[in-house]
Amino acid sequence: MERWNSQESNAFSCGVKVGSIDVVAVFDGVGIEVGSEILHRPSVTDPWAAHPQELRPDGTLELPLGGFLIRAADRTILVDAGVGPGQNGTYSGGELLNSLEAHGVSADDVTDVVFTHLHFDHIGWASLDGEPVFRHATYRVHEADWKHFVTGHGADAAAVAKLLPIAERFALFTTDFEIVPGVSTRHSPGHTPGSTAYVVESEGERLYLIGDIAHSVVQFAERDWEVIWDVDPRAASVVRNAFADEAARTGAVIVASHFPELRFGRVRAHPTRHFTTNP
Repeated sequence: MERWNSQESNAFSCGVKVGSIDVVAVFDGVGIEVGSEILHRPSVTDPWAAHPQELRPDGTLELPLGGFLIRAADRTILVDAGVGPGQNGTYSGGELLNSLEAHGVSADDVTDVVFTHLHFDHIGWASLDGEPVFRHATYRVHEADWKHFVTGHGADAAAVAKLLPIAERFALFTTDFEIVPGVSTRHSPGHTPGSTAYVVESEGERLYLIGDIAHSVVQFAERDWEVIWDVDPRAASVVRNAFADEAARTGAVIVASHFPELRFGRVRAHPTRHFTTNP
């Protein structure tokens, strides 16, 4: 069915121009996970055996951390806010603000901080010491994730500590909308209840920023692989495959939050290998 075109993604490097809209990756750090422990194919003992090139020699998967900077019209939009300063032995960050500065953007220049979802490695620079890092920005996230991670029963401690002190900065949304001409939301639940992709369209070109809808490019070929952090694996699979099919059909550029080096690329049909989703 679909396969990631890694050669083309190398050509894109870490930034693209979608019509008149610039989108660049901004790095914060890296996470290291054992590939077979976080991503697998149900009922298959060693699914990674067919994709050894996507793992490091020790079987670990390197997960870049950071976000994406969109400059459209008079807005400077940051999609996700990395893991934040410090490290916990598996994840380490601290470079996001430097990465923004390298693109000529200060924290005070950011007008909108939009989240694909509220896992800890996407909200790290939302606040520091209870104060918003992006002082002039409106923060946006789907209401379903806010309730799941911040205010609901069993709320996530990391999200509560990071986000509740700056709750007044958040503009929650429940339906898809256009943030600015050419940049819109697409609610895509499965990984989390409020998972949201951001669609950039300009001059006949399109880009999908899909967050953690996929964690590895392997998932565009292995249509039934699951990641342990999906709250609803079946829904996540449906959403992921829909994006892969749409990107392959339209030629849209696509990137996820943890793809190697945060590279952009395209999905293309493979003529001989076929994969199916779980029934």
